[in-house]
This record gives sequence, C-alpha cells and structure tokens, in this order.
Amino acid sequence: MKNLVTTFFILIFSFTFAQEDGIKFDQSSFKELLAKAKKEKKLLFIDAYAVWCGPCKMMDRNVFTQKSVGDYFNKSFISSRIDMEKGEGREIAQKFSVRSYPTYLFLNGDGEMVSQNYGYMEPGLFLSMAQDVNAGNSKGGSMKDRFAKGESSPEFLMNIMKLNSTSDFEFAKKASEKYFAGKKASEPLTKEEVGFLFFFIKSSKDANFKYLVNKKSEIIQFLPEESYTEYKNQILLSDIIETAIDTKNNRIDDAKFMAAAEPLVGKEVAEKKLNQIKLGYFEQNANYAEYEKTALEYYKNPDLFEPNEILKAAWIFSEHIKEKSSLKKAAEWAEKSVMRGETSENTYILAKIYFLTGNKDLAKNFAELSNSLAKQTGKDTKLSDELLNQIKN
Repeated sequence: MKNLVTTFFILIFSFTFAQEDGIKFDQSSFKELLAKAKKEKKLLFIDAYAVWCGPCKMMDRNVFTQKSVGDYFNKSFISSRIDMEKGEGREIAQKFSVRSYPTYLFLNGDGEMVSQNYGYMEPGLFLSMAQDVNAGNSKGGSMKDRFAKGESSPEFLMNIMKLNSTSDFEFAKKASEKYFAGKKASEPLTKEEVGFLFFFIKSSKDANFKYLVNKKSEIIQFLPEESYTEYKNQILLSDIIETAIDTKNNRIDDAKFMAAAEPLVGKEVAEKKLNQIKLGYFEQNANYAEYEKTALEYYKNPDLFEPNEILKAAWIFSEHIKEKSSLKKAAEWAEKSVMRGETSENTYILAKIYFLTGNKDLAKNFAELSNSLAKQTGKDTKLSDELLNQIKN
C-alpha cells in the first residue's frame, strides 16, 4: 500500500513539474491578453484549438510541456490557449480566418496578425517557427532575412519549406529550389523530399522540374511509375494549355493544343485533358454556350464517368442552360448519380431539371425526397422548399 501511495505521488509531482517546465498559458480575456502583450512589448501567442482535435491534444501533451519550449515561450511571448468553438474563441476564429486545428496565431499588442501557422509540429520545428516569428527582437533576423543573406543549410531550407508552404508559397518554393540544387548526388532522396518536390513544381519552367526528370529512377522507389509519368505529363500539359488559350475571345484553340499535346501523351489522353480544361475554363469565364457544347460531347457516354463529375455538369446545366434537349441529357447524368445513392443534393438537381423540362410530377416527387433527406441529415431545405413552391404554382 505504501508503495502504491509513493508511486501515486511521484506521478502527481512528475505531471506538475512537467506542466511547470512547459508553456505557462494565461487564461485572461482576449482584451486583457492584448493589453499585457502591449505593456510588456511582446507578441501574443494563441494556440487556437478545438476539444475534438487529435493533433491539438498531441501538441498539448508532447510539445507544450517541453522545458526548452516553455523556457523560450515564457520569456518571449504572452501565451494563451483558446477553444475556437466556444465563447470569444468563435469571434477570434472568424476574425483571423481560423479554419483548421491547431492554428498558431501571433498577434501584436494592437491585435494585428504577425504570423499564422498550422498543424502538429515536433518540438524542434515548433521552436524554430516561434523563433523566426520573434526574430524582430533577435540578432539573427527572420527566415527571409537569413535566406536573403545566403544562409542555405539543408536543415534551414527544409524548415522554410515546412513552415511556409501554405502561408508563403513563393518563399517556400524558392527555398525548395535552393535545397534541391544543393543536394549532393550521392545522397538518396527521402519520401519527405519527394513530397516537397512534387508540391512545389507548378510548371516545366520551374527549376525543380529538371531535377524531377533526372531523378526519376529514385522517385519511382516511392510511388508507381505510372503515377510519376502522369504527374510529369500534367505539368507539361498545363504549360501547353497556356499557349492555346485565347483570352481575348474566351476560347481555347483545340488544334494548337492537340498539335503539342498528342505527341507527348497520345491522342486519347490529350483529348481527355483538353475537354477537362475547356469545361473548367468555360465555367470560370461564364461562357456557358461553349460549356454546354463541350459537356454534351464529352459526357455523351455518362457510364464512363464518376457520378459526382457528371452531377456537377448537370447542376451547371440546371442553372444556366435553357435548351430542353440539353437539359434532358443533363437529367440522364443526374439520374446516374441518384442511382448510385440518393442524397439531398442529387435528388434536388434531378427534381429541378425535371421541372425545367416540364415533368412536374417527377419534379415534385424528387423535390419532396430531397427535402426529406435534407431534414434527416440536418441540412438546409431552402432550395427544395423554393422548388416545391414553384412546382405548386
């Protein structure tokens, strides 16, 4: 019994000391936190979390409790943890566009955003991120300053990629190009490096594209060769489409695209890519006459396509196309989706198309089904309600 009690107290004290070693979070109101940050001339660090978030719990357990992390944060920042789904956390989430968890907010005393980062980080990376944010008060300068001055160690460049891939893509991309340009030929690629290589290449003109081509034999150790080839071809095709777009007339020169793309990927793949690009381009530019023509040709055999893909086309037809023969074709696309599984969305689209083509009985049946499915799943019934009113009138 005495041993059990002793063990219990050891665990309690260990936990207490771990908490004391880590970040000391201030649970004052947001207004009070900003006032403290301003008074002490520090940045306010907010761990924006949600109670259900797994990575948030891992940060709380594995990172915030580290002595090195606590030592730096406690002297450098006013720190707080705020649930973004409760109380004033909701307003903070809305104000700073917090959409994923965990999000790390660094604000000045006036409540202005200084930096924002996301996701689970190992202690070393988390510290590096915080030190960079706080670099205005340090000799080293920010990551951008150090990069501009020529710092180029692999660890430094990798940290730039990890910390800035979403918040400052162009900066992270430049770091990736310097990273791979400096990588020794004798050093094998890692899975993580391949992931970053793929992430930052957007054009065959990018510096990393040549590296991608030269390192094919190593890269296909981590993914099927077909996937590598498809990715490379998508990059090349994206460059080709830029030369084939007639921005003045909101059109795409099919012949010009095919002449360049067909020798590269073959006629079938080139035609498929061309149609996909045309659909996206015509939708984006609200050129629905060309969208209609392209979709009718491309989806003439709907069995070859995923239901969600043709459902999107059916939705666009229901919103923008008036020709009844085209709408009847769109009804076939929506029917394919409904046959795969009824949802409030696909039954609504089908109901609307039936209504537009004059089939009020079927329109009413599917609008009522859409309404019922929406209620069952807690979704908004506004669209189906409006359609049912139109059908009755």
